[in-house]
Amino acid sequence: MNLFEQAMEKKMFKTAPLALRMRPKTLDEFEEQAGIVGRGTLLRKSIEADNLMSAIFFGPPGTGKTTLAKIIAGMTKSRFETINAVMAGVADIRRVVEEARGSRSLYEEKTILFIDEIHRFNKAQQDALLPYVENGLITLIGSTTENPMFTVNRPLLSRSQIYRFELLSPQALIKILLKALKDEERGLGAYHTDVSPEALEHLAGVANGDARSALNALELAVLTTPPDAEGIRRVSLDVAEEAVQKRVLKYDRAEEHYDVISAFIKSMRGSDPHATLYWLARMLYAGEDPAFISRRIMIHAAEDVGLADPQALVVAAAAAQAVERIGMPEARIILAEAALYIAAAPKSNAVIRGIGAAMSAVEKDIAEPVPPHLRGTGYKGAAALGSGRGYKYPHDYPDNYVRQDYLPGNMAGKTFYEPSSNGFEAEIKKNLDRKK
Repeated sequence: MNLFEQAMEKKMFKTAPLALRMRPKTLDEFEEQAGIVGRGTLLRKSIEADNLMSAIFFGPPGTGKTTLAKIIAGMTKSRFETINAVMAGVADIRRVVEEARGSRSLYEEKTILFIDEIHRFNKAQQDALLPYVENGLITLIGSTTENPMFTVNRPLLSRSQIYRFELLSPQALIKILLKALKDEERGLGAYHTDVSPEALEHLAGVANGDARSALNALELAVLTTPPDAEGIRRVSLDVAEEAVQKRVLKYDRAEEHYDVISAFIKSMRGSDPHATLYWLARMLYAGEDPAFISRRIMIHAAEDVGLADPQALVVAAAAAQAVERIGMPEARIILAEAALYIAAAPKSNAVIRGIGAAMSAVEKDIAEPVPPHLRGTGYKGAAALGSGRGYKYPHDYPDNYVRQDYLPGNMAGKTFYEPSSNGFEAEIKKNLDRKK
């Protein structure tokens, strides 16, 4: 880089967003993901020893994935190449491979390739990388906001270490914001700013674990606040709320879709109405399909409540039909009612255990013929074949019940449905025990 290019880069850096200017430059500055690169961790030791294995950095935006890659670039003696999967293709991979071959043969120099947003690569593009990651010509660092188990090819995953970056806590974000306010070279220290604790807490809270979002909101709040008579920019809670109009909720189809619905289901199963409403609200806020939520509610009305309250499935089915007819935003009320009904209902998984046991028996045991007395008699020649002979019609007996075998011989005595003592199933249990 010549002097002119250095001057231009320095000028561009000064006008870059605060989040870019405050990006940590060393591992010691990179405090936010201590579980991944704290002292003594495997990744930190491999970075410091310049012996990095291929890795996938996976986590929400603003948690330091690209930052850590840039820190590695500054520490390694290897060639460090960067491409963005949004704009790159197989031709870019081939170029990097050819340059990597040249560096290895001429200078015995390794190549680290950082691919930002690797989930944007299709299968063919990822397959093009595989041979060179496998033979060690390229050490891959892939960065993704989506779960790599769904978006990265299995062979590539098997040759890479996966590091999950967690959302930053509000306390960690406040620490980052305070550092930016004090830093006169890269941060906002030259603006003589006084940010109230309430404003810092608000900015950290609505950032939802995203350092980039928090820093950019802080910069907007500071730059749009005029200095007072003392030359100090005083950022109050009102100013902070104006700078961040609304929390951007991360909810991608590869991970949160499954994690949040899982939390919703487990909250209904666990009879926690408050958590049930919270996770339902998270899904609705993020734009989840109400029909999908309706289906899950119906499933768990049968799976987790079952015959402990047979009305649960009726309520869930009615809610699904009502949601389809009404639509959002009013459908949220109907979904909430059905979900709360299941959360508050007595619980039993006897139905799912029963059908599970019966399916297992069908799968594993010999399927003996239907016993003659249970066979159909509605076709010509059935009587001559002995079908239905010996069948006892329950309504011809007291209490509309008579003991007889309904299972094939090898299943005789098997118990599949065992009602619990919860809710209406207690009555079912009492009735079945009486018939025994």
